Amino acid sequence: MNAPAARPQPSLDDLIARLSALHPKSIDLGLDRMQALLARLGHPERKLPPVIHIAGTNGKGSTIAYLRAILEAAGLRVHVYTSPYLVRLNECFRLGCAGGGVLVGDDELRAALEDCERANAGDPITVFEIETAAAFCLFAKHPADVVLLEVGLGGRLDATNVVDAPVAAVIAPVSMDHTEFLGNSLSAIAGEKAAIIKRNAQVVCAEQAPEAMAVIEAQAARMRAPLHAAGQQWHVSVERGRLVYQDERGLMDLAAPKLFGRHQFDNAGLAIATLRALDAFKIGMADFEAGIVNAEWPARMQRLVSGALVEQGPPGCEIWLDGGHNAEGGRVAAAALGDLEERVSRPLVVIAGMMANKDAGAFLANFAGLTRHIMAVQIPGRANAMPPDRLADAARALGMRVENAASVEAALQTLSRLAYEVPPRILITGSLYLAGHVLAANGTPPA
Repeated sequence: MNAPAARPQPSLDDLIARLSALHPKSIDLGLDRMQALLARLGHPERKLPPVIHIAGTNGKGSTIAYLRAILEAAGLRVHVYTSPYLVRLNECFRLGCAGGGVLVGDDELRAALEDCERANAGDPITVFEIETAAAFCLFAKHPADVVLLEVGLGGRLDATNVVDAPVAAVIAPVSMDHTEFLGNSLSAIAGEKAAIIKRNAQVVCAEQAPEAMAVIEAQAARMRAPLHAAGQQWHVSVERGRLVYQDERGLMDLAAPKLFGRHQFDNAGLAIATLRALDAFKIGMADFEAGIVNAEWPARMQRLVSGALVEQGPPGCEIWLDGGHNAEGGRVAAAALGDLEERVSRPLVVIAGMMANKDAGAFLANFAGLTRHIMAVQIPGRANAMPPDRLADAARALGMRVENAASVEAALQTLSRLAYEVPPRILITGSLYLAGHVLAANGTPPA
């Protein structure tokens, strides 16, 4: 008699849909549910390698990319947990191994999520909390030298903030975003993010607005945590196109980052300062340089040079992709575009799609001096995406010429029918969700 056929495993999408039904909200900040689940799982968060915890509004992901690349260049095994993903959930979970990390496979990720689901026993919990618990389980099971742990939202009540003794708390630039969850002032938002600072941990901080810096300094003092702040304990600058970093231990003259934009020098500097503050990791000058020039982080001023979408654009055009979605994210993308314009002048078109809770006017204002041509699109598959008409109204209020397009693909096809004396430079921006769609449609998903 033949054995019964094995039941097919649910896809990760199906599993996430099932887990999403456990809580009516996708975001519900708090630590009680997380702590209860971790207790049932045997507290995997207490069994991790040394943790570097990273918060901030902009630049977290790029800073983590530099940290990982430098540590791996030094031969260390690095676990990484980041969010959100662009195309596949697996992107959030990178397991450290000799010779570089790998994204967790479908089967192992599914098993970890199902273990957390069983331990949770049907209690209300958000998907991000389940995913974070799964990351802790995966990282506790696999040996590594360090964990890079990115805050999902805020810091104080974020699911990642159950780690009691990180070796370092890193604060990337803080700006206005997610005000419905974090508060309506920069000092309030900084307070939420500074709450990842734990007693005696090294604190490494990017350059901040004065009101944010004051909050971070006060929290570091309360926790008796040594503070290493940009512009005070360490400095980073661009000289002759190279990255020059200086602190009390000396000066480093390094090649420019592979990632494009002046802000990437600052993000790289933050990563260098973090590793220089930690005696546990022995990293040489060659390792720092190799990490800086090899770090990759998709959808952050990423040039798309081939793929299905690229082929639909005007012949000879440049297509850039950036997931910026708030005023500060728009500022750094616009500055990068300004640098490109100084090198090679091209007409600029911005294809933008945003989520409904974002300030479209504040974001698009950064591009008003660079282009008057905005194409508004809908983010596919997102019920809470901003309608293109609303995005277009924000652009028109800035004096920009706007047209709606049914999709990014349709926008590129429209542009390809226009007559340009010089092929245009096209920026697709406004949301990481839009960026994920673009990478998938182009056939160039993150590895």
